[in-house]
Amino acid sequence: MDKSLCIELIRDRFASEPPGSRTQAALHLVLRRLILDGELPAGSPLPPTRRLASDLGLSRSTLVRVYEQLLVEGYLQSRGGSATLVSEALPAAAPGSARRTHPPDRAAHAASLSRRGSEIAQHATSSRIQSGAFVPGAPDVGLFPFATWRRLLAKNIRFEQRHLARYSHGGYGPLKAVLADYLRASRRMSCSPRQILILNGSHQAIDLCAHMLCDNGDHAWMEDPGYWGASNVLRANGLQIAPIPVDDEGLSLPAPGSPSPPRLIFVSPSSQYPTGVVMSLSRRMQLLELAETNRAWVIEDDYDNEIRYHPYTIGSLFGQARSQRVIYLGTFSKTMFPGLRLAYLVVPEQLAEAFAIGNAELYREGRMIEQAALAEFIDAGHLGAHLKRVRSIYQDRRNVLRRAVESRLGDLVSTSGGLAGLHLPYFFSQPLDDVALSNEMLKAGLVVRPLSMYYADPACSRSGMVLGFAAIDAQTIETAAAQLCRVVERRCRRQQEDKPHVT
Repeated sequence: MDKSLCIELIRDRFASEPPGSRTQAALHLVLRRLILDGELPAGSPLPPTRRLASDLGLSRSTLVRVYEQLLVEGYLQSRGGSATLVSEALPAAAPGSARRTHPPDRAAHAASLSRRGSEIAQHATSSRIQSGAFVPGAPDVGLFPFATWRRLLAKNIRFEQRHLARYSHGGYGPLKAVLADYLRASRRMSCSPRQILILNGSHQAIDLCAHMLCDNGDHAWMEDPGYWGASNVLRANGLQIAPIPVDDEGLSLPAPGSPSPPRLIFVSPSSQYPTGVVMSLSRRMQLLELAETNRAWVIEDDYDNEIRYHPYTIGSLFGQARSQRVIYLGTFSKTMFPGLRLAYLVVPEQLAEAFAIGNAELYREGRMIEQAALAEFIDAGHLGAHLKRVRSIYQDRRNVLRRAVESRLGDLVSTSGGLAGLHLPYFFSQPLDDVALSNEMLKAGLVVRPLSMYYADPACSRSGMVLGFAAIDAQTIETAAAQLCRVVERRCRRQQEDKPHVT
């Protein structure tokens, strides 16, 4: 390659870097990429350091250091005198590999995944944006007493470091004891510390259940609409997902003797996700009887019932079960903060030892310092005080959202639930494209989850939006809701105008 063309190529590529990033490290990466992509072919001479430094606006010493590093790494070679060449030992780049002319082949990347990996990637629906209006399920981390939390972490690091640096069978013993008392008081559950396992988040807990209780091809019943994250974890474990409709009493159970009895049934009976419906007592009894008859396991996802806006405690399904077919799943992501990544399972007595062994073999226990701090945080009453405070604040924000949306959209929307949790679902009374709405709002900086995304069966799907209200203050809610309502109204008008006129 002609040296003038070589300088032009390097200069153009280096100039595309952000102004504050045009450093020695950036130039090294640019040259290495040009060599690997074949745009600087093997055997090509590089420009003299003095000339290239002048063109790039860098010092000659910077160029010398970059060349020296590439020589050491084997990308360049010296051939007598002062000539520096692209190494001839490098394999030739494949045709079309250059970044400038051919973008990466995404289909080829997808084809390299396993069937399981492809399933996960295909069904992924989580958003990279996890804060702001109207992200559902996000608490206001600014309300959390981090000063108290830091003090407890520091205390346990300082005084119990050696003890907490080891593995622990099923989790930190004192935390499990505190949780057993906590669940007895708050969820009407009777369990021993031995039945509790501490895990790194609810997805790991679901994954452990699938590994320990299911084989490839087993069936799992999922609420529809329901939590896509649980579906993806179970699907990745080779389970066949059967969506079961949800009505105003919760999971609408199929008639007795239905084909393909499930191995797992995943439900959120105290506050169904995303509708917020509370499962009726009769449905709970039917579900427990069905699980016993089919020797199925019920995973009870109790993700946000502690943040409730009514004075009554809705008992857990685990506490109602006469036979031990229910596994209770709890998390601290909503009650404390998502980055804590601590969840827990309460399993039937006969599963406790096997689950503890499975947890140790598959994941290994850890986070003992955080678990020790959490035990003290709960035992000293800090969690209870925090929940009492945020319930009032979140309830006010929920009310602001309801007024802002319902006073303006009126009959265009209806909602359900709202007795607990951090979000409200809104159903559209006419079939608006909620995915297109979500995309439009995302460009405006608002995260509006399309309700149809939560349905697995297209025949049952309804359009709408799932709006989180906890993580943003009242003024932000009002401003963002006004912006959202304007867009919904405009889309409704446009849809009416586009309807064909019947003569």
